[in-house]
Amino acid sequence: MSKPHETAVYTHGHHESVLRSHTWRTAANSAAYLLGSLKPHMKILDVGCGPGTITADLAALVPDGHVTGVDHAQGILDQARATAAARGLPNTGFAVADVHALDHPDDTFHVVHAHQVLQHVGDPVQALREMTRVTRPGGLIAVRDSDYAAMTWYPESPGMDEWLDLYHRVARAGGGEPDAGRRLKSWALRAGLTDITVTSATWTFATAQERAWWSGLWADRTVASAYARRAVEGGHATEDQLRAVARAWREWGQREDGWFSVLHGEILCRKEA
Repeated sequence: MSKPHETAVYTHGHHESVLRSHTWRTAANSAAYLLGSLKPHMKILDVGCGPGTITADLAALVPDGHVTGVDHAQGILDQARATAAARGLPNTGFAVADVHALDHPDDTFHVVHAHQVLQHVGDPVQALREMTRVTRPGGLIAVRDSDYAAMTWYPESPGMDEWLDLYHRVARAGGGEPDAGRRLKSWALRAGLTDITVTSATWTFATAQERAWWSGLWADRTVASAYARRAVEGGHATEDQLRAVARAWREWGQREDGWFSVLHGEILCRKEA
């Protein structure tokens, strides 16, 4: 029998406009629900580590332990290694992996963590089963995902409404589920997990600097990233339509009263001892 494998495509790719967002992420702003459970000696697996900023933060919090960052994309791991090296964190390691079939023995890690990963995979239930398999009895599976349908902003913008509809279509055509945050508990239950703590948290962008950064990266992503290419090649939008959506993002970013909130679902699951 062949091993399960990734069937979805990663919607965003690794264009600079995407990494502008990913490298902003820290353990504090993206994994706060987990941090109180960490101990200095822990061995952690960070699934979908991307450029490694959260990975590095986790490694700093377990100085007597070790953090392994894995990602499906080989190219991004060089940046993750550089991030850890620049911070002087020798207790890190990085490797290519598919979360549907992790290359680790059973019961290896105290914590298996994934931030903004399950929304992009073809079988999130299988991914959670694999994450559980490599977690030690009594250990933790920690997952956080955004929920696009729950994102909200002010003032109203028809162009940004079009962005949200377009993003849903492109992501689902690629095999992902952009409204993952609300589904995490359901997926965990289907994966056989029972000791599940469910929380939620938000990112909010409202200051002039925050609006400029958030609107700028989404405007650029809409016209220049792998997401933009998939939108056009999949027949979901024309280049002119993408440019109109990008303009709507920039116009929103210039509004003094502009406000944007990103809702995340979070689950912290303890593996049965």
